[in-house]
Amino acid sequence: MKTSVCIIGGGPSGLMLSQLLHLQGIETVVLERQSREYVLSRIRAGVLEHGFAELMREAQCGERMDREGEIHEGFIIAHNGRQSRVDLHKYSGGSSVVVYGQTELTRDLYEARDRMNGIVIHNAEDVQPHDLTGTPYVTYRQGDEIVRIDCDYVIGADGFHGVSRKSIPKTVLKEYEKVYPFGWLGVLSRTKPVSPELIYARHERGFALCSLRSQVLSRYYVQVPLSDSVEDWSDERFWEELKRRLPEDVAGRLITGPSIEKSIAPLRSFVAEPMRYGNLFLAGDAAHIVPPTGARGLNSAASDIYYLYHALVDHYKKGDDNGLGNYSAKALARVWKAQRFSWWMTTMLHTFPDSLPYDQKLQQTDLDYLFSSEAAQRSLAENYVGLPF
Repeated sequence: MKTSVCIIGGGPSGLMLSQLLHLQGIETVVLERQSREYVLSRIRAGVLEHGFAELMREAQCGERMDREGEIHEGFIIAHNGRQSRVDLHKYSGGSSVVVYGQTELTRDLYEARDRMNGIVIHNAEDVQPHDLTGTPYVTYRQGDEIVRIDCDYVIGADGFHGVSRKSIPKTVLKEYEKVYPFGWLGVLSRTKPVSPELIYARHERGFALCSLRSQVLSRYYVQVPLSDSVEDWSDERFWEELKRRLPEDVAGRLITGPSIEKSIAPLRSFVAEPMRYGNLFLAGDAAHIVPPTGARGLNSAASDIYYLYHALVDHYKKGDDNGLGNYSAKALARVWKAQRFSWWMTTMLHTFPDSLPYDQKLQQTDLDYLFSSEAAQRSLAENYVGLPF
């Protein structure tokens, strides 16, 4: 098989790049290790920044998002018995975010690739890129058969545990990592959301978040120790703990119900540099991870795809390789800003097991300053809705 761009990873990043390039007449093949059903069963983020929503529309995949997505112009931070609202619309120059589940977004991208007869190969095992500094090709196994795909470029959009980043020599790759001493226990329930906007709650028992996927689907989180497992948390225990961490009036109107999904996600900050090696380009979780506190994960991947898409179009349509040459530096500049914002939101809102009274005072001062300063709220809003690509 031969194609222009071989994309490893059939999540939203890989599918979106494939869709955007297809619309420009550039051939792609997407390889995904899991089945489509498995990919669509993953429960992930649901807050899309302004730039991501625009990319979905450019990819001709935004119709359902615009119809069913929830436009949010602000969110609430609960702390010390107070509820303070961050006005995203006011402080970001009129921007907002769209709350639309990643599962639905991925489904829309799959359907678009199907409509255009895009090549997405599932259950591709033992995927391996080769000759990345020469004439690249990718091999994978289906059953007993080894299939080879010759290509011009390989895009590694196969997540943190994928093969792409591991294909870069250790003498070239530099990794930066911070692991947090807690995780998020998340519950999805078919219940009416407790609030029309997200509520981030800082509490001495630990962080909590009230989120939503739609008007009938709620997503809630509580901070838990890394030693906890899902089996430790019955639905009843989860709801009781969530109520303890929320303001009294919010807890009083919380509608509970059976969980339809429950999982614990450890929190990690991670960046790999560079994001290019020869003709391999990393994108999304293959190159960087953020804690979910600032809603930057999927949105950071979107900026990678934006830069790659335009760089590849310039290469194939204009013979201009400046975008490809500058991709790693440009993507990393925005990635590190997202890292800083996610780290800041995480350290300000979570309870750290080894924190000193001094640290706790600084956390509270950070929050007090935030809501006493329009400049601080403007900075938060600007980062939350998404810095320009």
